Amino acid sequence: MSQKILIIEDEKELADILGEYLKVEGFEVKICNDGKAGLEYFKKEQTSLVLLDIMLPILDGITVCREIRSMSDVPVIMVSAKSGEMDKVVSLGIGADDYVTKPFSPLELVARVKAQLRRYGGNIEKKSSDNGERICVGVLSLIPGSYEAYIDEVSLNLTTKEFEILLLFAKNPGQVFSKSQIYEQVWGYEGICDDNSVTVYINRIREKLKNRDCHYIKTVWGAGYKLAVDA
Repeated sequence: MSQKILIIEDEKELADILGEYLKVEGFEVKICNDGKAGLEYFKKEQTSLVLLDIMLPILDGITVCREIRSMSDVPVIMVSAKSGEMDKVVSLGIGADDYVTKPFSPLELVARVKAQLRRYGGNIEKKSSDNGERICVGVLSLIPGSYEAYIDEVSLNLTTKEFEILLLFAKNPGQVFSKSQIYEQVWGYEGICDDNSVTVYINRIREKLKNRDCHYIKTVWGAGYKLAVDA
């Protein structure tokens, strides 16, 4: 059975172009031209990934993304004509997996779709295969099978991407990762790096750790970031 991509985009010509590119790659495509219709479709039909515009009639993309995240962890890629940093911060903060600014190459977007689906499929397999595994670094502990993270057994309430970044560090304590390495490992894109997305997530993780009086993620100037337990 082919994977279904839900495109929620009010620019019909753009939606049709993206749909044709995805169909060529073997995906089934459903297009909705407003947020309400897209959300209603998502609630009724099984969907593998959502391409979601921010500026939509009836229901905006931020609202739709929040609703989707309240019921599912399928990948969501936000698509927007807005290039402002705050829009990206908000989108990633409510659980979007990626953020693409118009104009963009349809081929690049298809590559991002494939990468997200590969990672999502791998996460499903991991959740079913190693639910009992626990990785501990000092008072920090992570359970990959259930995407749970704790400081002294108090939950950090991490989003999926926040957890995956912290898990990368926890599996390699003391190792320095550049932004491009983090992006490749967590987002799954080779040869592409969105420095801003990495920075946003690192800052969000740091804030949650700081709330527990822990400062594990250290900046190594000119190189990247590492998990330092003795901070």
